[in-house]
Amino acid sequence: MWDQRYGDAEFFYGTEPNEFLRGNASHLPRGSLLCIGDGEGRNGVWLAQQGHTVTSVDLSAVGLDKAQQLARQRGVHLTTQPADLATFDLGEERWHAVVSIFCHLPSALRRDVYRRIVRALRPGGVVLLESYTPAQLGRGTGGPPDVDMLVDLATLRADFAGLEVLVGRELEREVWEGKGHRGASSVVQFVARK
Repeated sequence: MWDQRYGDAEFFYGTEPNEFLRGNASHLPRGSLLCIGDGEGRNGVWLAQQGHTVTSVDLSAVGLDKAQQLARQRGVHLTTQPADLATFDLGEERWHAVVSIFCHLPSALRRDVYRRIVRALRPGGVVLLESYTPAQLGRGTGGPPDVDMLVDLATLRADFAGLEVLVGRELEREVWEGKGHRGASSVVQFVARK
């Protein structure tokens, strides 16, 4: 499904970084950064432009090929790795930061991946995340149509228990990202430090 979505020449979610990421990138320590579910690379490439050493992981090799194309256009290096997050080895104390922008996973996998993210962060490492909440269902402006793949702030606090929450809020905001995210949206924004 993702290979098909990313198969057009047009970038499905655009080429500009996510607004929440751009506004909160100052929380991210310099160093090795992992972007999960990075698709066509708009966020990973922008982070590389900010001086981070970025690895973008996504299920879609087609999307990651476009991420490499975007990185070349912008004159930055981006490491890409096609992988299923169910089996991808995040490592231990490997990353200075992990970024997850609209990377929606079934709840059982999400809990497992988030637990592994905590282990994979170096001391002082940061996770930065924006996701659609269950209130997004039925809006037609983005996100999966399955409530099991949506998350609220209380769930994120539980999933990342033990981290220091720097930003944690649910809000309604306009999201305009390519043709994939278009309009009024219910989101949760979260930044936490190990």
